[in-house]
Amino acid sequence: KQWYQRRVRAGSLDKTAIVQSFKDERLSREFSLKGHEDAVDQIAWHPSDPNMLSTVSTDKTLRIWDIRTPQKTVACITTKGEVINMTWKSDGSTIALGNKDDLVCFVDYKTHKIISDKQFDFEVNEIGWNNTDDHFYLTSGNGSVHITQYPSLEPLMQIPAHTAHCICLKFSPNKEHFATGGADALINIWDASELSYLLSYSRLEWPVRTLSFNHDGRLLAAGSEDLVIDIAFVETGEKVATVSCNAFPFCVAWHPTQNLLAYVTDDKSKHSDKHSRDSDKTTGCVKLFGL
Repeated sequence: KQWYQRRVRAGSLDKTAIVQSFKDERLSREFSLKGHEDAVDQIAWHPSDPNMLSTVSTDKTLRIWDIRTPQKTVACITTKGEVINMTWKSDGSTIALGNKDDLVCFVDYKTHKIISDKQFDFEVNEIGWNNTDDHFYLTSGNGSVHITQYPSLEPLMQIPAHTAHCICLKFSPNKEHFATGGADALINIWDASELSYLLSYSRLEWPVRTLSFNHDGRLLAAGSEDLVIDIAFVETGEKVATVSCNAFPFCVAWHPTQNLLAYVTDDKSKHSDKHSRDSDKTTGCVKLFGL
């Protein structure tokens, strides 16, 4: 799930990606993107072109779409394994993909070709470029954030971030901070320029799965396998609000210009198995919360 201007998109187990528009304080479906042969796991808008987006699926393909012609894909690229994470370089030139086997590959947006890849010898979770695109970050199963040079991917430094798996990573839009979430239920805030630790807080009991900064970088939303979303001030970690959910939120995303949070829950999930995000997944539900 991700916003672009007044649109939000979400993937689905029914092999489609759904684009919804936000009008008159409501979400309404615009259209579905059909073409994948299995569940759509990740969707991401092009960072500057509001008409373009990418999707990956358990069918081991990356598809690029132009929403002006949603009935067909612009490109379909076969990936090396099942992709679990996808992110765009800020200039829109490259898409990075991380798969279940800890292989990260880079796809050229214009040629639709895989231009490089690297096999890592540690568990790779969320991936992403820093705000200047010269470093590439990988969260890992050993609790660290691995920072590499880009495009060489030569190791630069390793930051011990969590006492258990480091699961998620997000950079603030104001380029000042990045945040990490881990299986230790901690949320850590870091200085993006100095690569130094600033603060941590924990009001959640279960692994932190998803993070999102608001448009000005002052607020951070965090979701876990708890039945709440925690919203905090980035400067202090102080709680701003708690959003109650009737199932755990597996994705959160702030609107790009408003304090409006979209989040996805699986209302039919069996929450009794709190260690698995794959427990009886059926239909996701996109909801909104405003401050």
